[in-house]
Amino acid sequence: MTVTHSPLAVDRLADHRAVVRAIEPAIAANLDLLVPVHKAWQPSDYLPDLERADWRESVERFRQASQAVSDELLIVLVGDMITEEALPSYSVSLNGLVRDESGTDPAPWGRWLRGWSAEENRHGDLLNAYLRLTGRVNMRAVERTVHHLIANGFTPGTDADPYGLLVYTSFQERATRISHGNVGRIAGRQGDAHLARICGMIASDESRHETFYTRAMAEVLDRDPDGGILTFRSMLRSQISMPGQRMDDGRDPDVFDHFATVAQRTDVYTVHDYASIIEHLVAAWRIGERSVAGAAARAQDEICRQAGRYERLADRLSATLDRQPPVAFSWIHDRRV
Repeated sequence: MTVTHSPLAVDRLADHRAVVRAIEPAIAANLDLLVPVHKAWQPSDYLPDLERADWRESVERFRQASQAVSDELLIVLVGDMITEEALPSYSVSLNGLVRDESGTDPAPWGRWLRGWSAEENRHGDLLNAYLRLTGRVNMRAVERTVHHLIANGFTPGTDADPYGLLVYTSFQERATRISHGNVGRIAGRQGDAHLARICGMIASDESRHETFYTRAMAEVLDRDPDGGILTFRSMLRSQISMPGQRMDDGRDPDVFDHFATVAQRTDVYTVHDYASIIEHLVAAWRIGERSVAGAAARAQDEICRQAGRYERLADRLSATLDRQPPVAFSWIHDRRV
């Protein structure tokens, strides 16, 4: 279905795109948040070296350490990995922000998107290899879910508004940093130092990417506080959806919701985290300090109250999820979590 916009909305989108183009000097100044390829980590740095003479022993030690990881944490890790593997969908969506029609545009936005995609690509590769080597998951079921997720497509719910894309990416990069970081910390406590290092390094990447998008949206708000605040409020009203929301393993139509429930129960990613991200962005973008009037002022007040609203819901939601029965996951050969 083709999305149509009213003449007023078309003018608004044109204005927003003009602002995003105007902040390109700031984008260029932040390209150093990408790590040069010759200095960047690669997945093989964190995996057994199969070229060594003792590769069998190395793989066995790697597999033994993974046995310490609980099924609950394994489900969250698989869901995170599937989400990372759907990178092609996110790159296509973000091209609406960059508008790189040639695919090799030397302008700062084009350079950022290609560099960001290259760094993100390693995340799915590494987590995929980790899971494959553990021997603990049904890789065909996992691969089928990745296939479905990419084929099902992705929408950040921005209606082609570049401001919305910046809000979405700022939010989601922080959310993925929290999720990967928490998986790593729990894995370390459970006894798998390999997974702890892997997730810690991925979380570090997400932190740099979060910094970039948050700074870009701050530049937008400095130039167009009314438009930026109204867009932020619109995104929060529709609730910022997770990038893996269209996940499908071909059997359980609610597999994403079941994965999200396990993430909440294990304290990897919770409603409290969602609220904390809103609170962080409100502070980082100085939402409450912006001089706006009319509809933007009303949106400003609403945004500043959003984190508290979710905090009040959090404990009630946790109690509801705790009453949910265990679910069989195809990803772990129908073991129930």
